[in-house]
Amino acid sequence: MSALSLGSASGRRVRAGRRTGAGTTRPGIVWAVPATVFFLLFALLPLVLVAVLSFTSWNGVDAPTFNGLDNWTALLHDPVMTQSVWLTLVLTLAGVLVQTPVSVLLGVWAAGHQRNRAVLSAVFFVPLLLSATAISVVWRAILDPNFGVPSELPWLFGDGNLMGSQPGALAVLTFVGMWQWTPMHALLYQGGARAIPQVLYQAAAIDGAGKVRQFLHITLPQLRNTMITSVVLMLVGGLTTFDTVLILTQGGPGTDTTNSAYYMYQRAFKSFDFGSGSAIALVLVVVATLISLAVVRLSGYDRMRSTTEGL
Repeated sequence: MSALSLGSASGRRVRAGRRTGAGTTRPGIVWAVPATVFFLLFALLPLVLVAVLSFTSWNGVDAPTFNGLDNWTALLHDPVMTQSVWLTLVLTLAGVLVQTPVSVLLGVWAAGHQRNRAVLSAVFFVPLLLSATAISVVWRAILDPNFGVPSELPWLFGDGNLMGSQPGALAVLTFVGMWQWTPMHALLYQGGARAIPQVLYQAAAIDGAGKVRQFLHITLPQLRNTMITSVVLMLVGGLTTFDTVLILTQGGPGTDTTNSAYYMYQRAFKSFDFGSGSAIALVLVVVATLISLAVVRLSGYDRMRSTTEGL
């Protein structure tokens, strides 16, 4: 082989190494086949079927019949649907505003080296091991106006019927959601905080920065990408909250806590109107996708680049 061909081959390898990273190669397309098949069967195909059902009238027993835009027209003029969308957005926003600061503080604290940190962290993360149904049942018993904690503390809870009004019921749903999901997001922040180079804190300490200034000017900026990931997960989870509403309030009092996911359940599985239920489900998918994309674009998350991109 000539020296010229050897040089050209070496040059191609160098250029390939620059594109993929030194000492690395891109995985073949075969590795993506299992995940792609799983996504098509269990995500994309059901979504297409739901979209088709949203244009039909189906009671779950007889064959679906095409009814055009009747389901969508009815939803546009349905006041309960409009209210459910606003309640869904309110509960989602409340969850983000309440869970984010608590998760950040707990995660950053758990990333330190305090005494008994491991034991206390294990206690804090217990709700993460329980199902949403079990958590909702427990809190329903604790907050029972006749036999629960409110009945023993009338000076704090009044008549004890916290879920007898819309503000009280929304507050209970927000609190129970925070109690359940804060540990998961705290784990994300714990991992992010431990990845921050300690040299940044050492340099700040030399310059005279205290713990508070280090947290505000080093920890929070370094946790920006982790925070975006956490917020997106909170948004998607808040928009699809169902089991907590079903067990704690059942959409009440009246329809004051009927969010979109619970209203979809009512229309499909209580009224046996699976066409309207499918339309509501499709609205939830579209809204969740648009909000997630907006957060990613506005935060600049989509422009991040990894040092090992392409692996």
